[in-house]
Amino acid sequence: MANIKPFSFFPVISDNLFSNRFDQIDRLFSQLTGSKPISTSVQTYNLRQIDENYYELTVSVPGYLENELTVSLKSGCLLIKGKKENKKQEDNVKWIHRGIPQGDFTVQFDLGKHIKIEKASLSSGLLTIKIEYKLPEEEKIKLISIKNEDITN
Repeated sequence: MANIKPFSFFPVISDNLFSNRFDQIDRLFSQLTGSKPISTSVQTYNLRQIDENYYELTVSVPGYLENELTVSLKSGCLLIKGKKENKKQEDNVKWIHRGIPQGDFTVQFDLGKHIKIEKASLSSGLLTIKIEYKLPEEEKIKLISIKNEDITN
């Protein structure tokens, strides 16, 4: 199941409020019906701003090897897929709790325009993606100076 995680480099407070409300309602109905919430992502992530143009996305992918992950960018949409190569059958194991994700996953982030992926690296179960956000000069806000032209007779 693909999880879409929209975020903007210019966040809007109301988007976050509605998103959180949807998640809360989704969890409430899931508790009542016993089904899994549709908005829950197995992969947790952090997004931090390094400076005005650079960001770092870190996604938790415990147990995945480099060759089991793909990262792609198309039309401003970042797609991260994990597909386990070796799925071990553990028939004689009695699990008390199994909270570490084991299956295939797809996570999608809608990044918008003007995004470039600098690099992706995997270390200690964390996939780190360096993102550059470069707004073209013609789309940047331009300040216009105001001149005082007192008209006196």
